[in-house]
Amino acid sequence: MAEIIFTTGSFSGQQLELPETGIILGKGEGSDLVLDDGMVSGAHMQIRMEEGVWCAFDLDSTNGIIVNGEETKAAKLHTGDTVTLGETTFTFQGNGESLAAEEATPVTEEAPALEEAPVAEEAPAPEPAPEAPAVVTDSKTGNSSLSTTQATEEDVDLVKKMSELTVHIRREIGKVIVGQVEMVDRVLMCMIAGGHALLIGLPGMAKTLTVMTIAQVLDMDFKRVQFTPDLMPTDIVGSDVIETNAETGEKEFRFIKGPIFCNLLLADEINRTPPKTQAALLEAMQEKQVSAGTTTYKLDAPFFVLATQNPIEQEGTYPLPEAQLDRFMFNIWVDYPLQHEEEMIIGATTTGGIGKPERILTKDQVLKLQKVVKKIPVSDHVVKYVVKLVRATRPQYEETPEVIKKYIGTGAGPRACQNLIMAAKARAVLDGRIHVSCADIRESMEPVMRHRLALNFAADSEGLKSTDIVDQLIEQVSEPGEADYAPRPASAPAEAVAAPPAAAPEAPAAATKPKGRRRRKK
Repeated sequence: MAEIIFTTGSFSGQQLELPETGIILGKGEGSDLVLDDGMVSGAHMQIRMEEGVWCAFDLDSTNGIIVNGEETKAAKLHTGDTVTLGETTFTFQGNGESLAAEEATPVTEEAPALEEAPVAEEAPAPEPAPEAPAVVTDSKTGNSSLSTTQATEEDVDLVKKMSELTVHIRREIGKVIVGQVEMVDRVLMCMIAGGHALLIGLPGMAKTLTVMTIAQVLDMDFKRVQFTPDLMPTDIVGSDVIETNAETGEKEFRFIKGPIFCNLLLADEINRTPPKTQAALLEAMQEKQVSAGTTTYKLDAPFFVLATQNPIEQEGTYPLPEAQLDRFMFNIWVDYPLQHEEEMIIGATTTGGIGKPERILTKDQVLKLQKVVKKIPVSDHVVKYVVKLVRATRPQYEETPEVIKKYIGTGAGPRACQNLIMAAKARAVLDGRIHVSCADIRESMEPVMRHRLALNFAADSEGLKSTDIVDQLIEQVSEPGEADYAPRPASAPAEAVAAPPAAAPEAPAAATKPKGRRRRKK
């Protein structure tokens, strides 16, 4: 039986077997599966079988559906395909009979399009079914987690070679940038994890030069925007201009793309422009698209925003809102160089001794690395540790450490959990490893949590920084023990949303709705 496994959204971590009659997903009461997602329509999409092939259909929703990064109205589903509707994403896992190596081409909205391409005639012989699904078992706890997408031998080989490639990348960047190894590594982690980074440091720390050099080494289409008080959103996104059609002589609008249409955008001194212009980056950072008027333009993949900021100047600056700070996966502090590094900097920059970096990776290889990072499995033990750490930053819970209740006004949200997992995966890949440990989580805590903890007056009065709180948090929050693992039946999947205790429930429709179903609060 085919199934879908939710990776983001209100049902994240849960899996659902698809009934033969199909299923409708949306936030309306008439949907078979009600999603607690404000970005989806009442009846958003349907998954059903057409001529023995599972397909996804958009039901004239407001935001549409995205299959493997491409917006579509209808598409055939293959094992490993990812489908996004609103802020909910799931991975499709099909049985061998219905997915006999189908051609990866979208189908039209009408069912006859499926009849024109019979599976039996065009598909090659199906590959043998794997002996067992990709399951990762934690040696410490014995708990296992199912990998939503199985990695190929080519993926594993790429990960093993990545540690050597990382050394070459550092070497080429080192031709221009002296020291700052930690900053470079964190930027690389952020990029292969598909995130964005905010670089904060004093003037003259080579923040801009570092980003330009990384763009050269990774073969990125690079654009730099100097953020100023008079910068407008159209200066970043682009604008419509009126032109005269040479053939008809009529006036018509033509969209002129702004600098945001690139692979790597450097938002230099992002806090020097008003919030109206800062917000022009939000859609691009989250959705990888730009809306101008009534038209939406997809950005070329990969797309990254690396922003810089001066931490000491206050006059003429506009601090980033918390909602926009949360869009940045990493907040990276760029510190002073060491004494011997500063001597090398002076020697290289005042004598023309700066080298020219060579390309190590291509854009296609970076995209492939991003896909590999998503395939890296994470054990239940590590996931529980991440959730435990993030929940410990919220002062409203009774079990929260006293240091948080005393110094933190607002804790981190669920996006912190997601970013910690992705950062740990990226760190493992850069080291050439195919497993993620709790040590990777601890090493990723500082850049992920630095900008997500809102300090209160007590912390400010004592001169504490968010990193001081993070250090104490790591010391006080232990890794999950046996008591954190509630026994569950072997046949029951791990539940991402804990159901409240109740009397004996009615027989659930397990074939159509996962447990823990939640409705939107009004």
